[in-house]
Amino acid sequence: MDWNHKLKQLMGEATQLVRTGHLADATRAIQQALGQPATAPAAAQGTGTPNEHAPSTAVEQPPVPGASFRTAAPWRTGVAPDVEDAVVIERDTRPGEGSAATDHAGHAGHQNAGTGQASPATATSPSATPSAAPFAAPSGPAKAARAGNAPSAEAPGSFTRVVFTQPGAPHTPHHYHLYVPPGAAAGTPMPLVLMLHGCTQNPTDFATGTGMNSAAAPANALVLYPAQPNSANPNGCWNWFRPEDQRRGSGEPALLMAMVRDVMARHPVDAQRVYVAGLSAGGAMAALLGREYPDVFAAVGVHSGLQAGAAHNVMGALSAMKTGAKPHPRGNPVAAPGQPVTPVIVFHGDADATVSARNGEQVVEAALGAVAGGAAVLHKTVQQGQSGSGQRYTRAVHRRAEAAGGESVNAGPVVAEHWVLHGAGHAWAGGNAQGSHTDPRGVDATGEMLRFFLEQRLAAQG
Repeated sequence: MDWNHKLKQLMGEATQLVRTGHLADATRAIQQALGQPATAPAAAQGTGTPNEHAPSTAVEQPPVPGASFRTAAPWRTGVAPDVEDAVVIERDTRPGEGSAATDHAGHAGHQNAGTGQASPATATSPSATPSAAPFAAPSGPAKAARAGNAPSAEAPGSFTRVVFTQPGAPHTPHHYHLYVPPGAAAGTPMPLVLMLHGCTQNPTDFATGTGMNSAAAPANALVLYPAQPNSANPNGCWNWFRPEDQRRGSGEPALLMAMVRDVMARHPVDAQRVYVAGLSAGGAMAALLGREYPDVFAAVGVHSGLQAGAAHNVMGALSAMKTGAKPHPRGNPVAAPGQPVTPVIVFHGDADATVSARNGEQVVEAALGAVAGGAAVLHKTVQQGQSGSGQRYTRAVHRRAEAAGGESVNAGPVVAEHWVLHGAGHAWAGGNAQGSHTDPRGVDATGEMLRFFLEQRLAAQG
């Protein structure tokens, strides 16, 4: 059955059950729509929202059975042409590798190089701690100077699966994949791109589908792909809609920042060029990280995602995905007074039946609304075009206006860049069909996103 039809059917049933007072049954219907195991009503707000489905690799937890919808061929277990075999590394914490609170690594066996199959030691499940209690994470960007090519650093030209343990975090151990470009051998500080996959995707699937590793190599950029375990969310979604996962220093934002700092402790990273991007649920989490850590991320990329704080529970998430976020009674604060606004690039298909295109508009509106002076200090340009395969798009660029000869001109720094992909659905534009949720005929979202990122830098600290 088509997923969108099934979602509408189940949500219709849930609505009718609510109207008749059967709240427990309504909760179960909602959880079924989300692909979650049925639980008591109190647990309904602590589980995930499946924005997309794709099978996992052998070393990942299998997705919860349920409706499946994808816009490309399923993930293949063989070696993808543009992603090297991932090798699980065993790493001890070494003195000087960050603080005890952020830079610890766990132990695992090695994958068999050339096959991608995990040894028994790598196939252990993350612990299924039921709650996402906050845990500490330091604030502010790490200094590039503190990271050399440490003894534990992954080799240049590698794509490595790293087991990661964060003391105090639930659902441990976690893991991430890290792409290190061949140019890392030079030892110069490199840009770092944090890539957040969508629901039931995994790092290797996402790397293949986006082609970000191939794009990052000429730019000499590191690419970090965290994995969301099924113990944290049954469908591997980032929990972007839970209040405890929407705050700086708490929940998943703190965990993702700990992974960023783990990489910065072992590789020479340019702290002024750290970026975050994501698809769908990953895009929503990327928007949150940009809002909560403007002192860390120089730019944010949101593909088919939602604005930071678009929802605060499961019902709100479903509503936002369908029609966009509802205005909060007390407003939707996007930046504290005096806080810098993180530039954002947004891609969204106007035929997306999973996450309404209204959400992409709201991501842009949130960025523009945070600019002191509002519309009076902004300048907008619009371009119509199409990809080489015929995908039509509208590209709008919003900049801070600068005066020249008494007139406002389009010369200031970019605040937001918005790509509306006409006729496109819920898929990464211009992606590789060997990955899930890609639209190969679309514009090159990866190339445009990386171009946008590398044009942005954080202001020097201190």
